[in-house]
Amino acid sequence: MSKKPTMDPRSGAHVLLECLKKEGVKYIFGYPGGALIPIYDALYSVQGLEHILCRHEQGGSHMADGYARSTGKVGVCMGTSGPGATNLVTGIATAYMDSIPMVAITGQVRRNLIGTDAFQEADITGICRPITKHAILVKDVNDLPRIIKEAFHIAQTGRPGPVLVDIPRDVQTDEYMGVWPYEKVQMDLPGYNPPVEVIPNQIEALAEAINASERPLLYVGGGCIISGAFRELRAAAERAGIPVTTTLMALGAFPGNHQLSVGMAGMHGTAAGNYAMDKCDLMISVGARFDDRITGRLDKFSVASKKAHLDIDPTSIGKNVKCDYPVLGDIRESLKKLFKHLKAKDRKPWLNELSDQKKNHPLMYPGEGMRGQHVIERVCHFSKGKAIVATDVGQHQMWAAQFYTFVDPRKFITSGGLGTMGFGLPAAIGAAMGNPGEEVWCITGDGSIQMNIQELVTAKRLKLPIKICLVNNGYLGMVRQWQEMFWDRHYSEVDLSDNPDFVKVSEAFGCYGLRCDKREDVDATIKEAYKFKDAPVMIDFRVALEENVYPMIPAGGALAEIVYDPMNKELSCAVGAE
Repeated sequence: MSKKPTMDPRSGAHVLLECLKKEGVKYIFGYPGGALIPIYDALYSVQGLEHILCRHEQGGSHMADGYARSTGKVGVCMGTSGPGATNLVTGIATAYMDSIPMVAITGQVRRNLIGTDAFQEADITGICRPITKHAILVKDVNDLPRIIKEAFHIAQTGRPGPVLVDIPRDVQTDEYMGVWPYEKVQMDLPGYNPPVEVIPNQIEALAEAINASERPLLYVGGGCIISGAFRELRAAAERAGIPVTTTLMALGAFPGNHQLSVGMAGMHGTAAGNYAMDKCDLMISVGARFDDRITGRLDKFSVASKKAHLDIDPTSIGKNVKCDYPVLGDIRESLKKLFKHLKAKDRKPWLNELSDQKKNHPLMYPGEGMRGQHVIERVCHFSKGKAIVATDVGQHQMWAAQFYTFVDPRKFITSGGLGTMGFGLPAAIGAAMGNPGEEVWCITGDGSIQMNIQELVTAKRLKLPIKICLVNNGYLGMVRQWQEMFWDRHYSEVDLSDNPDFVKVSEAFGCYGLRCDKREDVDATIKEAYKFKDAPVMIDFRVALEENVYPMIPAGGALAEIVYDPMNKELSCAVGAE
């Protein structure tokens, strides 16, 4: 005797969309295809979900990513089987490397065709297992709500990350006969138990070490932003008088204009930030992972300091650098508990030492001609440091990190771990959708912008007034810089002098375009960009061809081997100069 359904029979496609609504999803960034037609047919009639049509699945995955980074919510993207699914891979890997909560939904060929090399078949779960927290093929429509609930739970708990759900076409059309409503669906994750409670004796041991330290340093990573621990971080730093350096992913977690901030650390970090890491006696990592762009040469990395590591991911603690004071658990809860044990202490000698580093080695850039650093600094000025800034990857990315002063979290949207060119524009679209009414800038380069430039039409359709600061130096700038510095100026395949007219390209997509090639016109051009309200405006800033990013610690070098700009010293001006 067949079991009576507990809800009205409905298709897997409709059930999927109802599940997404129950998870609070507002936007799906996607692109249709044959293996997704049942879902798109259901979308046609379902209320409460808005589908954003990207023009390439990679663009859609970066939109979901930008939405997630800027809101803290799970981003959702969707692509069809085969090439649609594989086009999502770069975006999924980008989210995985930076611990971004995302659910990627893919269509799959019918179950009876799996493994037959059917048209547009790809083993996307197998492809994505190394770059997701979880990847699963739905084999039974009655498992679908449970799998969706588990996907969202896994994506946003513990150390967040992307989850892939692959749904065969016939599962989408099968009738669901299982438990409903969604709230009654039970998860089944016996092996998934991310840490929740912070261990008191770990907190107490760390607090004792901090209180005894003369030269402590808070080394803050993206985990601080993910956990929402910005207030707790600031409270701890101010109570104990501890200077703060951030990674690229943590810009804005601690105000960049705060007196305790020593700026970003790492390969292109500030002199003060890297000096603090090299000379501290206690390094307190807060949601950072001691990656190679921070540590440089490991055997010479801050050799005189004890290391503390606060992280929710047990596999990260001690992975790259020996940890003396491990604290496992949610960053926000850890800092709350730590605060109660911290004592105020006079650390003026240490703070004065770092202040001298700021004064003696400020961020600099040439004081005449068109410079990317100057352009970005003026963008910061006109946006009052409050805009959401999405970047691509390269020199412009590092200049944005250096010369745009971030004072709030979730304002800097960039691909840190994977370093994905083509990320900036679609990520800006996702951020704009998640933060209606907020000012959004995309800072990009002439190489990066061409990798997902088709998403201009997506932004145009959505009437998003994103401002695109194109730092156009006619090169793949960061590769050219490395070729100049370490490969005897062998400029191999980095020449972009045959770039298109970006103003005309922008206009061809129905957007606006401006061009600026004189330093004295930068302010007026930025002001002009603010006049456009119904579509993106791309500003083609024609900057110096062979400008380099400094300071720089060469790959594999030690923190003390920082290189300052060896050129144009007579033209240099400090950050903040008009």
